[in-house]
Amino acid sequence: MPRPIWKGAITFGMISIPVKLFGATESKDLAFNNLHTTCKSRLKQKRWCPVDDREVFQDEIVRAFEYTKDQYVEVTDEDLEALPIPSKHTIELTSFVKQAEIDPVYFERTYYLEAEQVGAKPYALLMRALKTKQVSAVAKIALRNKESLCVLRPSEHDVLMLETLYYPDEIRTADLPSAPEVQVSQPELTMALSLVEMLEEPFDPRKYSDQYRNALLEVIEAKRSGQELVATPEAPLPKTVDLMAALKASLEAAKKSKGAPAAAANGKTEPEEPEEVAVAS
Repeated sequence: MPRPIWKGAITFGMISIPVKLFGATESKDLAFNNLHTTCKSRLKQKRWCPVDDREVFQDEIVRAFEYTKDQYVEVTDEDLEALPIPSKHTIELTSFVKQAEIDPVYFERTYYLEAEQVGAKPYALLMRALKTKQVSAVAKIALRNKESLCVLRPSEHDVLMLETLYYPDEIRTADLPSAPEVQVSQPELTMALSLVEMLEEPFDPRKYSDQYRNALLEVIEAKRSGQELVATPEAPLPKTVDLMAALKASLEAAKKSKGAPAAAANGKTEPEEPEEVAVAS
């Protein structure tokens, strides 16, 4: 387990649970370096002062906030530590909500919460209560110079997860395009629902992998070993001219991939007088 990025306590009524916070995810993105095109040496980024016309080193740098053009206020570590914010060291549970009530657009990052030994029993009690009621606990936590809204939920591995949330004013909604109203027939909707049902299954993340990263690693290895690269032509996207025909073909393909009999797809699905259903495309 890596070093904790935050230490404090969960408060639940008069109960206090000392905990440590760990990052639950890590990026697997491939990192690239910039080389000089002529000599192929690796380029270095330097912090440069335009007034002194020289490189500036870490011990010469201070944190500052630009409150107006070219006007700054310096903010030290002591200033941040002195902020009168309880969430710097305390996760106070203020309410409990159904997880399904939180729009996924609000979720930002996920962390693990580990109890200190003295807090093991109240930690287990809180997790059991959340599981039994099938709710998440709403709270706040101060991380990385910001107080974040967050929720605590039990994971399937019997560990409490903390997920930071965006605030409403951080969600972009003002510039959303309006969805046009179109007419979809009942037979089309019926076929679409059949296709969804055919492809419905429990979510298993182990079935998926980053194919782009794997392909890129193969390209890198091929270039490293001097192999000739052969471009694989990309399959053209299908053009949906006849929506009903495309739905039927999709359903047949799904049934074949599932190993299900195709007899149900051969039945008549269109009523004599199709009913129009208004949906947003």
